Amino acid sequence: MAVREEDRHLTLADFRGRRARGVSVDRDPGWPESDLLSHWQQTALILSQTCGYPLVTQLPDVQVVGCFHYAAPGCEGIQYRSFLAVREEDRHLTLADFRGRRAVCNSPDSQSGYNALRKIVAPLASGGQFFAQTSFSGSHRQSLTDVKRGAGDIAAIDCVTWALLQRHEPERLAGLAVIDHTPLTPGLPLITSPNTSPETLNAIRDALHELVDAPEYREVRDAVLIDGFSVVKREAYASLLA
Repeated sequence: MAVREEDRHLTLADFRGRRARGVSVDRDPGWPESDLLSHWQQTALILSQTCGYPLVTQLPDVQVVGCFHYAAPGCEGIQYRSFLAVREEDRHLTLADFRGRRAVCNSPDSQSGYNALRKIVAPLASGGQFFAQTSFSGSHRQSLTDVKRGAGDIAAIDCVTWALLQRHEPERLAGLAVIDHTPLTPGLPLITSPNTSPETLNAIRDALHELVDAPEYREVRDAVLIDGFSVVKREAYASLLA
């Protein structure tokens, strides 16, 4: 979950009634700069949000707290999908037409930008390489920039990012078109340390339920398209390994 630098302390300290519920926020595991995996693995971690693919491939010990619901086209409950973005000139093409062309992914550990695309390309590859090149941009926003400037031809962009860009930075989507989408998968899991006690885990879940229901947080929720929260177990993400 990204916030402005000056708001970084609000990640947990702004939880309504947090101390009354027994959630200690005195531990400060630090703010991740670039090494997200180390951040997610910190033993003092109270709450963070990861991606489903690193959850099932690199984070076997963290506890899954739950998942937000997002009010974005392409989302259904806790589930979301990615949109296949291409340049406007290619909007008449199908995914199969991109054989031998170049894909841009945000990261090799991304469910929405890499693993989801790999899943729908696999049946088309027929045992061989489908794309002539796959490059990694570092972010969904940069993937879109790379496609626009011709450094790649197609990118899978999660539908929440797409909706946020439509609202806040529509110029980034100018000249781009969506030709297809990936299947629904569970959204980005909220996680906590394996050391977090069951009592604290329940308190965090209670606080998140209140966060998505309390009227005083509506403006914050609407700004990032959050419209619900559900408790989700790790087992829900097993399908990402298929």
